Amino acid sequence: MNINDRASMPGLNSQNMAVPSAGRAAWVDNLRTLVILLVVNMHACVTYSHVGGWYMKEAPEPPMAIKFAFVFWQGHLQAFFIGLLFFLSGVFAHRSLERRGAGGFARERFQRLAMPALLYMVVIHPFMVYVLLGNPHVANRPSLGILYRDYVMSGRVLSGNGPLWFALALLAFSMVLAVWSQLGRVEQPAGRETKPSPGLGVLLGFGVALVVATFLVRLVQPIGMNIFNFQLCFFPQYIAAFVAGVAAGRHGWLDLLATSRSAKIAGWLGLLGGPLLLAFVAWLGGPPPERGPSPYDGGWTVQAFGLAVWEQLAGLALGLGLVSLFRRRFNMAERFARWLSERAFGVYVLHAPIMVALTPMLRPLGGNPFSRMVVLTVLTLIASFAAADLAKRTPGLKKIL
Repeated sequence: MNINDRASMPGLNSQNMAVPSAGRAAWVDNLRTLVILLVVNMHACVTYSHVGGWYMKEAPEPPMAIKFAFVFWQGHLQAFFIGLLFFLSGVFAHRSLERRGAGGFARERFQRLAMPALLYMVVIHPFMVYVLLGNPHVANRPSLGILYRDYVMSGRVLSGNGPLWFALALLAFSMVLAVWSQLGRVEQPAGRETKPSPGLGVLLGFGVALVVATFLVRLVQPIGMNIFNFQLCFFPQYIAAFVAGVAAGRHGWLDLLATSRSAKIAGWLGLLGGPLLLAFVAWLGGPPPERGPSPYDGGWTVQAFGLAVWEQLAGLALGLGLVSLFRRRFNMAERFARWLSERAFGVYVLHAPIMVALTPMLRPLGGNPFSRMVVLTVLTLIASFAAADLAKRTPGLKKIL
């Protein structure tokens, strides 16, 4: 994760996957909430591991042994959680398209995805960069007005989307889906025809295709590069996941997949085999260099291919496993779970400035990077849910968050 202008990575609006309805399963909302909690944890990890891009990284940079431990956790998160959100988003995007039609769907997607991204780019990101991190007491520092004008006029505002890059990417995917439906490429039958969910063979073929596509894209867009904060090295999985979600929504096989033996088996394979496969790839490819480009990031290298194999197969397996687990064990709409779900997107949007503000406050506590990461995660979540709850009660903000 390498973010321009100290930005961040992935996010999801509680409304991004369509408005909850009677047909919306509680486990989907609960799963989305978990993933947003993991996004917050990912950024807390980067703060202390220095692996990835984030607004703030605490000194000193840890030794390679500690980094490697963080890499195992962060790598497994990156392998599945955003792809899983795109898949679920695709399911409900198709259902929303059926219900609203192409024009209504496009307008609703623009309102619910573009407005939060604009709020982040125009207000939250510059506040963090120029106020929280801008060294306001430096002599001869330009005024905030001049800094903000330069931020907008230079075009850096386009890269200031932080975690809301997800909303912008999902907006683009949704617009393509709306146009595709207008061209007659997506049928909208009066009743949805349920088809069998993909079996293990189809899922494995899907994973292999992702491996090849990811490896080829990283020949020209290696890990660490971004265009306006969009890391194209991960987009083969994101695009394929969204398309698969649309297919699941159209043919009604999300629940069949979630309750299938294939998803359960895949989950166990990812949980038990994922760490072993990553350890094998690291052993085979050797440690990455302390400085400079890494052979794991991309190019015609064994390391880049091995990482693509592990990332896509483990990510697919872990995503399927979580879908299966939440469908079987967490398909309940309890009051507290609903409260969390309704504020999860607010947490996603607001957690970055809260985490950056809390990080210096934790320095006197000391401790190892792992314990500090846990404390920062917990405190950021508590403060972010409180802020999101306040936003839900504030006119104007409650329509966006």
